[in-house]
Amino acid sequence: QLQLVESGGGLVQPGGSLRLSCAASGSTLDYYNIGWFRQAPGKEREGVICISSSDSSMYYDDSAKGRFTIARDNAKRMVYLQMNRVKPEDTAVYYCAANPAGCSSREYEYDYWGQGTQVTVSS
Repeated sequence: QLQLVESGGGLVQPGGSLRLSCAASGSTLDYYNIGWFRQAPGKEREGVICISSSDSSMYYDDSAKGRFTIARDNAKRMVYLQMNRVKPEDTAVYYCAANPAGCSSREYEYDYWGQGTQVTVSS
């Protein structure tokens, strides 16, 4: 069974950068589509970006376009979320999730989830 663990969260100043990592274990990552979701305080969890098993990126949050990028390294079983020019509204718990069928912004289509990593953007 696939297990996911996020890391790399923390406190970052507005305009700064942060790279989140999603480490997979228990199964090969090759056939999974990996999405990053986030949940801000008092809000529902929402999809941010996804990378398909064929290495295509899909954005689900317009505010992330031009600032966030996603990459995967199947050999290392890792997926990365590079966050640049962060804003206070990026503050949230960030989750990675795996979907064998395809990229989607719908949470229920993801079978495996990490525990989340907190990102706080503040001066």
